[in-house]
Amino acid sequence: MDFLTSSVILASIAWICMLISRARKVSKLPPGPYGLPIIGNILQLGPKPHHSLAKLSRKYGPVMSLKLGSITTVVISSAETAKLVLQKHDSSFSNRTVLSAITALRHHEFSVGWLPVGNQWRKLRKICKEQMFSAPRLDASEGLRREKLQKLQDYLAERCERGTAVDVGEAAFTTALNLMSASLFSAEFVQFGSETSQEMKEAISSVVKSIGRPNLADYFPVLKAVDPQGIYKETELNVGRLFVKLDEIIDEKLRSRGEKRDLVEVLLEIHRRDEAQLSRDDIRHLLLDLLVAGTDTTSGTMEWAMTELIRNPQKMVKLRNEIRSFMSESGKQQIEESDISSLSYLQAVVKENFRLHPAAPFLVPHKANCDVEINGYIIPKNAQIFVNVWASGRDSKIWKNPDEFLPERFLNENDNIDFKGRDFELIPFGSGRRMCPGLPLADRMVHQMLVTFVGNYDWKLENMKPEEMDMNENFGITLEKAIPLKAIPIKV
Repeated sequence: MDFLTSSVILASIAWICMLISRARKVSKLPPGPYGLPIIGNILQLGPKPHHSLAKLSRKYGPVMSLKLGSITTVVISSAETAKLVLQKHDSSFSNRTVLSAITALRHHEFSVGWLPVGNQWRKLRKICKEQMFSAPRLDASEGLRREKLQKLQDYLAERCERGTAVDVGEAAFTTALNLMSASLFSAEFVQFGSETSQEMKEAISSVVKSIGRPNLADYFPVLKAVDPQGIYKETELNVGRLFVKLDEIIDEKLRSRGEKRDLVEVLLEIHRRDEAQLSRDDIRHLLLDLLVAGTDTTSGTMEWAMTELIRNPQKMVKLRNEIRSFMSESGKQQIEESDISSLSYLQAVVKENFRLHPAAPFLVPHKANCDVEINGYIIPKNAQIFVNVWASGRDSKIWKNPDEFLPERFLNENDNIDFKGRDFELIPFGSGRRMCPGLPLADRMVHQMLVTFVGNYDWKLENMKPEEMDMNENFGITLEKAIPLKAIPIKV
């Protein structure tokens, strides 16, 4: 047998072995619905993918595979399997699937939310933890948050006196944005009810919606240059609008070299010492991450919480009574952040709201760094991972009457469940190394903002009964109410 013939035979054997290996891998993929040629399961996503994939998972199981165009996607829909992905195999699923919209203005190259795990990502996470979200930093800035909450209180009092409705989501957004901007820049961005507030809300919400919207350019990477739905272009426009504002602030800080020890001053000090360690691009993209993540999710969470409380007035009364009883017994004029642990029903309301209305229904998409076996199936390298926390929050195997708003469930059999990333039945902020670094601040803000909305007021809808409220969602990387909640505060 000559050399050429031997080479051909060996090459053929190698090719056959590769095909067999590939076939075995495909055969061990998690089960999933049959897909159409080329487009796969795209049409089965529908306008509310968190709903449609939750329904499919009841048929195919908590580890389910889909083909979205050319992208293999694995959907995780139970607490048990989420724990395997985010805890046991955390390192194997620690990177991100980079969406087309995220590449606008090269955001994926600098963003702490989208960078792969590595030295740059660790450096940015460390800065966030130490300079903004550590307990000492948060304790030191409590007065700042109290000031912004007082402005919210004043705004509600003015609306109450006039008998006019409050756009709850916008009021919460303005409060959260001013809190973030004061912490980051020692400045206040917007005023309640102002056009600037609405413009900022629209820009930030548009970025969030663009990232979360199903995008053909993600399913078929060959289409990225074409941008068939215009999602990349829209994201680029809105990110650019936000960068204009951030660049103005950075330039002013560089000129003034002020003594205010806000986050931008800390970042610029590092930048001046060693530009290679922290570039201007690193700073502006980090500030964008913090602004977007810290405002849109907070305002959406508050709007859903107030919606549920208005629909369940007896629970609103129960929460208000707890707040007032605590203040009366303690002799305090206001609730402090250290008091939150003493308000069990307040905590239960927040947990129940996170269960029913997680800010990010799929978390931020993860990516498999290698082949990983989960429940006897192979999740292949480079697969996109959706963790459907919306589905696990409504799992009837875990939660009794899962579609009802029942804060009391967290006072009884589920009182030990928290949302800090250790209890996988409730992980609205994720878990593992990629969980949201801003959780400590969000925890304080959501509780305190809810106290401000509920402590002194009852709420009345205009021209409708509470049970008639539209509960539809607009799907994105976060969930917002399709029809904004507008209600009149009534002093009680």
